[in-house]
Amino acid sequence: MSSRSKEKMTAMFRKIFRSSSKNDEGPSKPSPSGSGSPARRLLRGCRDSVSPAPPTGSPAFKAPSSTSTSKSKKPTLEETPINKTVRARRLMKEFKDLQKLQHSKPDPVFTVDLVDDNLFEWHVRVHKLDPESDLGNDMKELGITHIQLHLTFPENFPFAPPFMRVISPRIEKGFVMEGGAICMELLTPRGWASAYTVEAVIMQFAASVVKGQGRIQRKTKGQKGFTKRSAEESFRSLVKTHEKYGWVTPSLADG
Repeated sequence: MSSRSKEKMTAMFRKIFRSSSKNDEGPSKPSPSGSGSPARRLLRGCRDSVSPAPPTGSPAFKAPSSTSTSKSKKPTLEETPINKTVRARRLMKEFKDLQKLQHSKPDPVFTVDLVDDNLFEWHVRVHKLDPESDLGNDMKELGITHIQLHLTFPENFPFAPPFMRVISPRIEKGFVMEGGAICMELLTPRGWASAYTVEAVIMQFAASVVKGQGRIQRKTKGQKGFTKRSAEESFRSLVKTHEKYGWVTPSLADG
């Protein structure tokens, strides 16, 4: 074997030993430039960009507290702000309209005022009735200038009627009952409609008390005064009676 052939054989053996030594050391680390297949590089990028979900105790996760649950408690029907707004808006509008009407005339048929600035409680003074009626003559004779009424408006007004009663003077007949309660179908849930106004209720009373031949009670000695409690009891009783036997009250046109 020539010397040149020996050098070739020696170079070949060196290559073989170098390659075996590299395999024994294990896979080489990836270079900073990003060696390997495209699929491997894509997987490494996904692992680096996706962060694990935060644990339930971390600031990123807030469980609903008991206080927030209690604050979101659904209100009842009577507590809903919209129902209170409907009642307040309706009464405010009607009160302003009636105040404007009564100030526009020197001798209004009736006047309205709030009780202790309470929008849901009114005093009404009826100044004019049929002058040819017995009740009108009684008022002239006794120097009584008006009939005073008291109105309270429930939470679900105008979808339920107000409660109205006579405070003074003491009237007998005329659909005025014990305690000052007023026997009118219009004031009951069965006869009420949300379109009715306070003005219509007052004018209906003025017609009913005359049509029912109301008179001022002259003998008041030993008689109990009109009270809200007795009026409410009397009204409940007469409503039950009239629901059983029907209602007969004059229409507004008859007044």
